[in-house]
Amino acid sequence: MVNQEEESANRPDNTAFTQQRLPAWQPMLSAGIVIPGFVIIGLVFIGIGVALFVTSRSITVLEIDYTGVEKNSPCFQCSNTDVKNCVCKVEFSIDKLFEGPLFFYYGLSNYFQNYRKYGASKDLSQLSGDLQNFNDPTDECAPYAYDNKKPIVPCGAIANSMFNDTFKLYQMIKGTKKPVTLDGKGIAWWTDYNVKFRNPSVTPLKNAFNGTTKPPYWPKPAYELDPTDPANNGFINQDFLVWMRTAALPNFRKLYRRITEGDYAKGLPAGNYSLEVAYNYPVLGFGGRKTVVFSNVSWMGGKNEFLGIAYLVIGSLCVFMSIVMLIVYAKFKFPEDE
Repeated sequence: MVNQEEESANRPDNTAFTQQRLPAWQPMLSAGIVIPGFVIIGLVFIGIGVALFVTSRSITVLEIDYTGVEKNSPCFQCSNTDVKNCVCKVEFSIDKLFEGPLFFYYGLSNYFQNYRKYGASKDLSQLSGDLQNFNDPTDECAPYAYDNKKPIVPCGAIANSMFNDTFKLYQMIKGTKKPVTLDGKGIAWWTDYNVKFRNPSVTPLKNAFNGTTKPPYWPKPAYELDPTDPANNGFINQDFLVWMRTAALPNFRKLYRRITEGDYAKGLPAGNYSLEVAYNYPVLGFGGRKTVVFSNVSWMGGKNEFLGIAYLVIGSLCVFMSIVMLIVYAKFKFPEDE
């Protein structure tokens, strides 16, 4: 039996906080508070909605489908042939200055990166630079864990299906091609590049991949993803990082490059342009489509009219409900107060 002294020692201090005697406040929800509150909230939401909607409408977006399903598509031959390294040219024109800074995206449709087994098919320890997991991939990576009994690095379905179409953009000036500089630095999330994904501390990086093999659908190993920039290889390659952040919806776009340098820092001038596409990524097998998207941004980000409409609808409902409550209050409450 516990004696009285031990029981007193285990008892909380006799304070207002530990004994739950702190003063409390509870609002009294009267008509004089609720109805004006709904009006104020509704007007604020309507104001935000108008600002968002008007800003979104001012953002310019140019979207071009280059899947190659239609026979008149410039990429029709590339989409219907087994020839590797097929290049097609997509030509388009701009009537007026496409104000920058511009963001260049690639888009995919009917592509379910949110499928549970697909989203889990990766080895986070391996991607963080843990050499032990290079030779012993997690079971979540199956069936892309081993190839001819060699461990796949990076393993998993996400890495194996990495988007590998590449693009070159030119402005056509009097029959000559002027290249448009595409900046691929810093297109991935900062946390992915600096925290979540890391390369092994091995120099040269190639030696860390000894005894392993590349994903089956990759044309070259991870340490050779960018031959022009040694710092942009392995698991911190910008394009790889962008792809590994899976999309929540089946129709999505991912950032490919930015147009912010040289003669095009202020945007794309009016004129004719040619986009050379190295067509490598197959999508017809699952009924998908491929697009390229050029877009500028505003203080609210990219074009998103839904957000402004949502604020307008909610704000309008708040104002409408305040009117309904006012009518009900006037009809059933005022006579009782006389």
